[in-house]
Amino acid sequence: MSLNEAEGLRLQVYLAHAGAASRRSSEKLIAAGRVAVNGKTVTAMGEKVLPGDTVTLDGKPLEAEGRFHYLALHKPPEYLCSAFDPQGRPLARELLPQDIRERLYSVGRLDFRSAGLIIFTNDGDFTAKVSHPSAGIEKEYYVEASGSIPDQVIEEFQRGLMVEDVLYRALKVERTGRKALRVVLVEGKNREIRRVFSHFHLHPLVLKRIRIGDVLLGDLPEGQSRPLTEPEKRALLGG
Repeated sequence: MSLNEAEGLRLQVYLAHAGAASRRSSEKLIAAGRVAVNGKTVTAMGEKVLPGDTVTLDGKPLEAEGRFHYLALHKPPEYLCSAFDPQGRPLARELLPQDIRERLYSVGRLDFRSAGLIIFTNDGDFTAKVSHPSAGIEKEYYVEASGSIPDQVIEEFQRGLMVEDVLYRALKVERTGRKALRVVLVEGKNREIRRVFSHFHLHPLVLKRIRIGDVLLGDLPEGQSRPLTEPEKRALLGG
């Protein structure tokens, strides 16, 4: 997206197109006072960026990008889906190809201990559309527990159960072994599978996301990434 001479771009849109973060996360960066336009810190969302303006994030200049990347990464366990970690834990984004100069960020998250498929991009519009609940994109997980999984877990998870005043409901739960399940979620609340398992006094030894919509993890090696295909991108966008 190019800057319009008369209207400019809203600051959060500019940040998204500069690969700083998704639009929603960009709003948080602005509110936190981390963004400046022409040397002046901006905390309001209505600020416009015009051609010739200098935009910085934490003092570093940003430029709106014309080249977008869409990558599927096989995140190993104990990697964080974040741009920075004060504890110094390894970041999933550090596993992406080093020859990509644009700043990429994750579409959604996988918790620190979980593994599997996660998408990275610098396209804020793509992120907003794919992340929005109305997109209804399925996410499939393989879960292996420390002990035998009772049928009650499958039945209640599919029917819906309350855990600490939060309703958790899977779209589909399929047994693949005495200790293993495949779980399909649509909304995917924070740490949903772990909290449901904990409710039944179970511990997931393996929690791996194996599918996002039509995008499959397949045999992508752990720690490696690949570009999304055009059909995969279209499917995620509902095309």
